[in-house]
Amino acid sequence: MNPKALFNISYGLYIVTSKNGDNINGQTANALIQVTAEPPALAIGLNNKNLTNEYIKKSKVFVVSILSQDAPLNMIGQFGFKSGRDTDKFENINHKQGKTGAPIILDNTLAYLEAKVTHEMDVGTHTIFVGEIVESDVLKDGKPMTYAYYHQVKRGTTPKTAPTYQKEEIKPASSTRYKCFICGYIYDQEKGDPDGGIAPGTPFEDIPDTWTCPTCGASKDQFKKV
Repeated sequence: MNPKALFNISYGLYIVTSKNGDNINGQTANALIQVTAEPPALAIGLNNKNLTNEYIKKSKVFVVSILSQDAPLNMIGQFGFKSGRDTDKFENINHKQGKTGAPIILDNTLAYLEAKVTHEMDVGTHTIFVGEIVESDVLKDGKPMTYAYYHQVKRGTTPKTAPTYQKEEIKPASSTRYKCFICGYIYDQEKGDPDGGIAPGTPFEDIPDTWTCPTCGASKDQFKKV
């Protein structure tokens, strides 16, 4: 089996949110499909270890915020590589309460879909939630973020709890590649980090100590040569 074949399946990149009483949480997700038209319903797969999974099981509601292509990596990292058990993922994130009571992300969101769970199925490491859409709206025009764009253009990484996670191939150590041991982001000297003000060709040693991982916000000392 060649696991790279799976990369050809088309995915979007979303933030899925839910609530538990007065508490709210959210996470990045890509395993989302529309399953019926009448009534309109969605299916989403979430890891059983994730707090958002726990909240959906309790509240039976969730919101899918469809991210725009220009959503910054640090926002995606905030919802994808941090746990709501020990951090407020909504800090500095504009959001509002939806019809279901679950939060709707307003920053970098093209549209949102609110759903009430009608079915759920345990598939081992993940639960598939099917939800009937009860509210939706378009917030702005733009191109939606695809999983391919996130990986190929933004050079984003995949959380280990994601259904599409694949163990990274081990490559010979190179003085030009450094890995973030929080989220797995690779700093490649050849490419630099233009969005973070680091020009292509800049050695890792020459990057200012104030620079942080563009995906999860980890400090420079969390990187090791790979």
